[in-house]
Amino acid sequence: MTKFVRQLQFQLFLLPILAIYSLFTIYPLIKSFFLSFTNFDGYSKVYDFVGMKNYVRIFADDAIISAISYTLFFTFSKALLVTVLAIPLAMILDQKFFTKNLLRAIFFFPSIPSGLLLAYIWGFILAPIGSGVLNTILRELFNIGPQPWLADPLLAKLSTIVVATWAITGWHAVLYLAFLQSIPKDYYEAASIDGANRFQQIRFITLPLLAPAMTISVMLLLTGGLKVFEIPFALTKGGPGYETYSITQVIVLRGISETQYGLASAMSIIFFLIVLAIAVFQVTVMQRREQSMQ
Repeated sequence: MTKFVRQLQFQLFLLPILAIYSLFTIYPLIKSFFLSFTNFDGYSKVYDFVGMKNYVRIFADDAIISAISYTLFFTFSKALLVTVLAIPLAMILDQKFFTKNLLRAIFFFPSIPSGLLLAYIWGFILAPIGSGVLNTILRELFNIGPQPWLADPLLAKLSTIVVATWAITGWHAVLYLAFLQSIPKDYYEAASIDGANRFQQIRFITLPLLAPAMTISVMLLLTGGLKVFEIPFALTKGGPGYETYSITQVIVLRGISETQYGLASAMSIIFFLIVLAIAVFQVTVMQRREQSMQ
């Protein structure tokens, strides 16, 4: 009886959290699902049921198709680059040297300011005109003419990925660093005595024990990448054309700017399903990888 009462007390403590989660997450999701089948414009109190019309319109809108393509490309490219860079960076920052704390702070700092602010700063650096910072450096050092970093479709996509990778790599390096510092040094000493070189120690000790950190890091990178908005918007406004439109930007544009709340709600439901499918798949695959490395 005492055990039951204690469990009931624990459940009661969860009620406020459940109420807040339901109010700000579950209810808006259900409301969006309902509105996605209507022609609601955000103002009229009376709106009509239009069935699957909004969902059909999604796949006939060039901006939406381009946004889905770019968002997926941005997400997976950023996740790959950050993972490849953050793990070696964490290993370097884990070494003992005089300025290690200062370097950790420097690499972590770009993740503190708003992504919008960082993107505006990078907008001056990557300005496609001759007076842009990067173009000036290329002209003075290598006599290379101005490059359309934010005006060319491919360069604009790559530029947004580079800026996003630069901004978040230090944060994920600190995440990996925390897991690195929890690995007992005895493992490396025993491996060294057995004749394992540095590469073998990384391959058979470090990387397997970093698998849980990689699961968390990649999940955050994928979900954060799919929700990206501020960096592409501040750098390119979605241009040139629709090339760097993100899904969230199109949802805001269609819903708020063009008052097509029914269409925007349908897009948000599709977006939710995409994020859910990718997150579940990623966590399942990474957890199986963790088990296989144990």
